[in-house]
Amino acid sequence: MVDWESYFGSSRNLDQPSTHLLGLKMRQEISLPDGSQALSHYTDAVRFNDLLFISGVVALDAANNIVAPGDVVGQADFILATMGKILALAGAGFADVLRVTVYLRNVEDRTLINGLRQQYFGVARPASTLIEVSALALPGLLIEIEAVAGIPQT
Repeated sequence: MVDWESYFGSSRNLDQPSTHLLGLKMRQEISLPDGSQALSHYTDAVRFNDLLFISGVVALDAANNIVAPGDVVGQADFILATMGKILALAGAGFADVLRVTVYLRNVEDRTLINGLRQQYFGVARPASTLIEVSALALPGLLIEIEAVAGIPQT
């Protein structure tokens, strides 16, 4: 039987996850201090060992107002800039992104955001999936992007 108190200490609140070690496994939740408030029970990203899982990012400012209403390129730019901040908090950058999933309200908007993606990712080409959806979390959101990145060894 595992003695969990030896891992976490007797005062560990298991309802409040934080950075912890279990053998060689490390899990850390990452939240932007100036980001939008979560619409549900999630965090901006979770680092597990050398992988970073970025939750779906949408174009909401810190007050949860939609950024660039009606403008998929403006929303995508805000999203990718936000993802850049999340990556930086984890010690990574766009060149470290392994996979992205893009959710678009209109699949025809793909061509509008391709140039912007190239600006952010540069020569790096992550594995990518694009999915057209009938709705996102709030009316007026046109795009959502999630990603998985590898954390560089320092």
